[in-house]
Amino acid sequence: MTIDTLRRFFLPCFFPTKQPQQQNPAFSTTKNRPSTTTVTTNPSSPSTSSSSSTATNTAAPPRPSKSMVIGTIFGNRRGHVWFCVQHDRLSPKPSLLLELPLSTNHLVREMRNGLVRIALECSSPTRPHLPLRSVPLWTAFCNGKKTGFAARRRAGDRVRSILRTMHCVTVGAGVIPSASGSASDELMYMRANFEHVVGNADSESFHLINPDECPGQELSVFLLRSRLGATR
Repeated sequence: MTIDTLRRFFLPCFFPTKQPQQQNPAFSTTKNRPSTTTVTTNPSSPSTSSSSSTATNTAAPPRPSKSMVIGTIFGNRRGHVWFCVQHDRLSPKPSLLLELPLSTNHLVREMRNGLVRIALECSSPTRPHLPLRSVPLWTAFCNGKKTGFAARRRAGDRVRSILRTMHCVTVGAGVIPSASGSASDELMYMRANFEHVVGNADSESFHLINPDECPGQELSVFLLRSRLGATR
C-alpha cells in the first residue's frame, strides 16, 4: 500500500486547516454553580415548606455521560493497528491504549465503505467490579466479523515518542518516516476528535467527529462487558 492510498482514504475525511476550535461543555473551566434562592418561611403558611420539599425530591433520570477526547489510530504498514485515547494532546501519557488485531491494510479496506465499527467484548463474571478500561484482553469484531483479540497496553518509550511527534496535530492523517528509511517501518496515523460516551460501568464508546465539510466517514469503537459468561 502506497502513501497515495493512505491519503486517498484518510485525508479526505479531515481538514486540519479549517477545523474549528469548539469548546465542549464537559471541559468548561467554569464550574456549575447552584442557584441560590432565599426562602422566607412563614409558620402560618405550611404550603411553602411542602412545595419546597416536593421540588427537592424530584430528580431527573440518569443520562449517558458524554465528553470530547482525542483519538489516534496508528501503526506500521505491515503491523497491527493501535487505538490511543488522550484527554490532552500535549500529554504523552494516554488514558487508554489498545492494540487491535487489525492490519493497516484491513482497516483501509473497511474504511472504503465509509463505515467502520470496532466492537471489543469481554466478560468478567469473577471480577464484576473491575473498571472497564482495566480489562486486559478483549474479543474484537470489525463490522460484525471476528478478527481476533485486542489487548490493553501501557505506553512505553516508543508510543510516548510517537505521541510527542504528533502533539501539534489536532486533526489529520499522514505518514511519519522511519529512522532507518525503510518503507515498511513508516508509521501511518489518523488523528481526530472523538465523542466519548459512557453508558454505564459495562459500556463505553468512542465516535469519530467529522468536520462539517466531510461527513461521509463513520468510525466507532465500542467497549462492552458481559457479566453472564464468556465472550462468544
